[in-house]
This record gives sequence, C-alpha cells and structure tokens, in this order.
Amino acid sequence: MITAVITALIYIVILAIVVYIIIWVLQIIGVPLPAKIVQLIWVVFALVVLLIVVNLLLGGGIPHLGKLAAPMMLHA
Repeated sequence: MITAVITALIYIVILAIVVYIIIWVLQIIGVPLPAKIVQLIWVVFALVVLLIVVNLLLGGGIPHLGKLAAPMMLHA
C-alpha cells in the first residue's frame, strides 16, 4: 500500500512539472495563452489527480506507465 502511495505521489509531481514546463515553454516562445486557458489546463490536471487518488483509495492501485503503453504497441 505504501509503495502505491509513493508511486502515485511521484506520478503527480512529474505530471505537475510537465504541465508547468509546457505552459512555460509556450509562453517563452511567444504563444499567447489567456489566463482562462491556463486555469483550464490546471483544472484538468486537478481532475486527473483526483482520478488517481480515487483509484488508489478504492483499491485499484495506480496504472503503471509500462502497462499503459503496452496495449498501444499491440495495435501498431
């Protein structure tokens, strides 16, 4: 259980860093992002985090990145 919690926290932190870097790079290269769009991106991030937490609490664990990529590779 503790391993799943730590893994979930790592995924959440990595996801937050990725979202922040994407927004930052878009602003650096000159893409004008309205404040509402940035807010919407963070709301979607919060909903994804909520799904991860609910799945963890209901005993489903968290999906591992390797398991997510495997079905996509089968269709290639």
